[in-house]
Amino acid sequence: MGVRWLRGAVGGLPGVYWFLWAGLLINRVGGFAVLYLSLYLTAERGAGAALAGLVVGTYGIGGVIGTLAGGVLTDRWGRRSTLIWSHLACAAVLVGLAVSTPLPLIAGLCLLLGLTQAMPGPAFVAAITDAVPADHRLRAFNLQFWAFNLGTAGASLLAGALARWSYLGLFLLDAASTLITALIIAWKVPETLTRAGRSAPSTGGMRTVFADRIFLVFVGLTLLQALLTSQTNTIVPLAMHDDGLGPGGYGLVTALGGALIVVGQLFVPGFIDRRRKDRVLALSMAVMAAGFAVLAVADSLPVYLVAAVIWTVGGMIAAPPNAAINSELAPALLRGRYQAVFFLSFPAASFVAPALGGAGLEFFGAGHWVIVAAVGLLAAGLHLAAGPARERRVAALESTADQHRENTSDRSAQ
Repeated sequence: MGVRWLRGAVGGLPGVYWFLWAGLLINRVGGFAVLYLSLYLTAERGAGAALAGLVVGTYGIGGVIGTLAGGVLTDRWGRRSTLIWSHLACAAVLVGLAVSTPLPLIAGLCLLLGLTQAMPGPAFVAAITDAVPADHRLRAFNLQFWAFNLGTAGASLLAGALARWSYLGLFLLDAASTLITALIIAWKVPETLTRAGRSAPSTGGMRTVFADRIFLVFVGLTLLQALLTSQTNTIVPLAMHDDGLGPGGYGLVTALGGALIVVGQLFVPGFIDRRRKDRVLALSMAVMAAGFAVLAVADSLPVYLVAAVIWTVGGMIAAPPNAAINSELAPALLRGRYQAVFFLSFPAASFVAPALGGAGLEFFGAGHWVIVAAVGLLAAGLHLAAGPARERRVAALESTADQHRENTSDRSAQ
């Protein structure tokens, strides 16, 4: 029984995918630097809290630039080249951070770190979409999400010990894991963007993406989900503090969510396979809304833990169809650009959520969580309304792709 389940969870995926997956996992496990960047600046470089915040903020600016640049390069330069050179550049930046002392130089390197760490995101997803057959992509993206969270959990556990040992070692080991990822990709991952794709005209580039209303509606709904998710690491700690719960309590809430993802994410495909993606996403948003609604009556750690279980389950259900829809809506020649615009919803949410959420908690108190739950239910309804148009678009793109393959096969036969 266990063997059959494992084969169902990981079977049918090409070898190229597993090397991409392994590279992502290794890179995430070694992603120590960002977790302790602010503490490094205050403890080792003498920066005050406000100045450290400004310096770390340059990382976010670099992330926005890197996401867009990575999308364009993924389509023009190729998935493999973008992945290799962005990882090599990131490793060099991490070494520079390890040995630099002037704060202006560190700020510039933080911006470059955000840029180089964001660039591979669109290329990873585009390469997986290229390499994995359509009927296996949901499973592939689910495993990618699992590897990302497993690696992040591993980095969180290791980073504390490494920071106590040596900040220099922390940055250098992060650089080493990034370099290993680049070497794995250079060794085992071929270019998945065809020569015809690289030489084809850009067909409008970013203008095409921003004119695609069906895709932008989907990005907007993803932004609503990201706004809810961002509450967990920005506003939830403040609410717990108001209820007299210390950092240790919040640590338990986040640890429970991470453990649930690591243990349970592999079971998600069996639950959502062969179900319409719009209905799965509507369900996920409704479940997340229920989790945040619980916070309206939370005043003790056990209630916060129950809420964390509920909203984590909702997020787990949403991750695979989100990635699959994103890949399906993107024309083959513009996959990198589409991924870049999709990924921008997350840094946008990380900026908007604390700004609005802090004001909401201050003025409405527990009523803030009722508003958050209402946003989740609104997003659930909008997913159901937008789903049919997305399905028609995906069917049309698949029909065009099938016709192109038939024409190519006919010309080869002649």
